[in-house]
Amino acid sequence: MSNESNQNQQPIHQSGYEQVNAPEQAAVSPRRALAGLAVIAVVTATLAGYGILRRTHADAVLAERTTELAAPTVIVAAPRAGAATDSLVLPGNVTSWTDSPIYARTSGYLTRWYFDIGARVKKGALLAEIATPELDQQLAQAEADLNTAQANANNARIQAERYTGLVQSDAVSHQDTDTFVNQAASTAAQVRSAQANVARLRDLQSFEKVYAPFDGVITARNIDIGQLIDTGAGKELFHLQALQTLRVYANLPQMYSANVKPGAKIDLTFAEHAGKIYQGTLVRTADAIDPVSRTLLVEIDVDNHAGELLPGSLAQVHFRKPAAGPTLIVPAAALIFRKEGLRVGVVVNGNTAHLAPVVIGEDDGASVQIVTGLSLGDQVIQDPPDSLIEGEKVQVVSPVSQSNAGGK
Repeated sequence: MSNESNQNQQPIHQSGYEQVNAPEQAAVSPRRALAGLAVIAVVTATLAGYGILRRTHADAVLAERTTELAAPTVIVAAPRAGAATDSLVLPGNVTSWTDSPIYARTSGYLTRWYFDIGARVKKGALLAEIATPELDQQLAQAEADLNTAQANANNARIQAERYTGLVQSDAVSHQDTDTFVNQAASTAAQVRSAQANVARLRDLQSFEKVYAPFDGVITARNIDIGQLIDTGAGKELFHLQALQTLRVYANLPQMYSANVKPGAKIDLTFAEHAGKIYQGTLVRTADAIDPVSRTLLVEIDVDNHAGELLPGSLAQVHFRKPAAGPTLIVPAAALIFRKEGLRVGVVVNGNTAHLAPVVIGEDDGASVQIVTGLSLGDQVIQDPPDSLIEGEKVQVVSPVSQSNAGGK
């Protein structure tokens, strides 16, 4: 009895135990799921933050590297000390006193030319002849028309004089007299018109012969026998230059413009005449500073009756100026020409470009004297890029490392 009751009670006890633990297990499972989700979220956020930090760092490194690569590479060197000087040497352009292209004023075919390049001709010398058969026929027609107009005018004049005499005795009417008088005036006007046409054609016919307008040298001949010649500036026949006196033009820096006066004697030297000095006279200036180059254009005339100097050549013009202190020498390639004036690129603070305004002295083509604007210890950019601007970052390369890189 007791055993049966125990057996009957035991299952009931186990069943009740299971009913007590089931809610606890159900409550534990959501907490574990939430904890797992929290861990996953933390890990995901950590990985995302790490990725963002790496990308930000990579972008910063890329931007820094890009900036470094964008900075131009320059070579710098200190300027050399130069001696004090009281002269200023500038390049000058040599031109002829008179320079004239010669064109045809009538159309036709070239029959002869008389002077070639290098020939010295006098004013009025015959240079070439042009055949103009059409013009000759037009002139003959115009002369015939003039004769006809003169005959008609003479007949009208006689009739007018006759009627003017008869009208006084009332032998003819006043109306007929007025008609013949007006006809005489009209035919006289026709004669003047025909005469003007003949004169025009004769002038054109005179251009069949091409003459030298002044004493000079033929420097170009662009025609030959048989060529068709057109009127106007479409084709140059000859080029004539007067070489007895030459004009030399030079651009003087603004700071020296007050030191030059018309009438001053200026020394000139030429590479093809080494050791020889020619003396010219400063005859005029532009009386205005060029706003682009900040220079004054001056003209120096030099005698060339000996024919030693040639137009188109380059002269070295020696200007006298007040004695200055020691100067600095930089390569001519270091100069930067800007609308604000002449500049030289200098590196400051190790990697920053500064465009220093300078005043130059002598210029021999390879190197330039700097009178003001630089110091002896400045790091001058030797061959600055055209795009260099004030405050731009640059990469400085020494000439030694540059040459080694080139050797590799």
